[in-house]
Amino acid sequence: MHTQPRAKAVLAAGAAVQLLTGIPAAWGVFQKPVMEEYGFARGQATLAFALLVAAYGLGCLLGGWLQDAKGPRPAGLLGAALLGGGFVAAAFVPAGQAAVFWLAFSLPAGLGSAFLAPSVLACVQKWYADKKGFATGVTGVAMGLSGAFFTLFVRLAGGAFGMRICFGALGGVMLAVCGAGAAVLQNPPGSSAGRAAAQQGQNAPDLAPRQMLRTRQYWLCLAAVALAAPPVLLFSPEILSIAARRGMDENLAQWCVVIGSAASAAGRLFCPFASDRLGRKRVLGALYLGLAAGSAAFAFAGGWWVAAAYAALTFCYSGEAAVEPAFNTDLFGLPHAGVNYGFLALGMSAGSLLSYAGSQLLPMAARHWAAGACALAGLICVTLVKPLPKQP
Repeated sequence: MHTQPRAKAVLAAGAAVQLLTGIPAAWGVFQKPVMEEYGFARGQATLAFALLVAAYGLGCLLGGWLQDAKGPRPAGLLGAALLGGGFVAAAFVPAGQAAVFWLAFSLPAGLGSAFLAPSVLACVQKWYADKKGFATGVTGVAMGLSGAFFTLFVRLAGGAFGMRICFGALGGVMLAVCGAGAAVLQNPPGSSAGRAAAQQGQNAPDLAPRQMLRTRQYWLCLAAVALAAPPVLLFSPEILSIAARRGMDENLAQWCVVIGSAASAAGRLFCPFASDRLGRKRVLGALYLGLAAGSAAFAFAGGWWVAAAYAALTFCYSGEAAVEPAFNTDLFGLPHAGVNYGFLALGMSAGSLLSYAGSQLLPMAARHWAAGACALAGLICVTLVKPLPKQP
């Protein structure tokens, strides 16, 4: 592990960037104000969220390729421009123009977040190659806290000035903070494919994307990532209305997002750290079991138990998302970590679109059954993943 101050600066910059990229965890606080400000139906606002997450999955692939080819700084700066630009553009979308909102906001914001994610994750893992779980945990906890940050910002700025001013102000903050953070990112001195593999050991895996795509392990991991999404994304856009219908005061229901955000941050910090000691697969298996149990509890929760059950789901979902990058590099190596993680993140796109379809087609009771079934299917996929044969 690199111990010079530069490594700590890269880790701190990555955490600052991630604080502003966790929009999916906070969309529940955006949903109602966006519907009111722009005159959207529930399905239109939910699709804006689903397209953002889908674009995130596709963007991880493109951003990972750019990160591997040109380094984390160019990919991060482009991501900051797309993310901040998408929020600024949302401020000027005319009311009632859902398609324009999807094109101006959902796609660039999702792509921008995704360009930043592999840049940060691959970069910090290279600086902390022997403690990858720790590095992803530190940056992940910042992403987990995004929900609390966005909740506070939307309540203050959106409540006082309206969502258009709120979107514009958030875009300005993102351009400044994410742009400055991305400018700090750089690979370790002398970093290369060979050096990255050497940091893990002489027999460490080193699979190029086309090699990874031919493995059974990749497709199982992709399916597992997709199946982790429905237990949370089937409900997160409507968590405030769900909590209100189940006995929480409407003003207090926003605490579901804050508590869920805190749980998400805890999952992103604790789970990768635990996976360094207990093993990635063992921790992932426990998290999928937690998603299944949390889905069952959420189905019957009322009052403040809604917040508790939702927090359990966000803890497990975010923990899974934070452990997967290290699990990916354990299986396929560090040299192509950016683009390989991008291919894995396509599962997020599939999971997001699956969740959107479920939220529109299934009644609430059936959604809970579907969430639990997806979690158990994800557990089976993770269980079937076996280490690749050691390379000569």
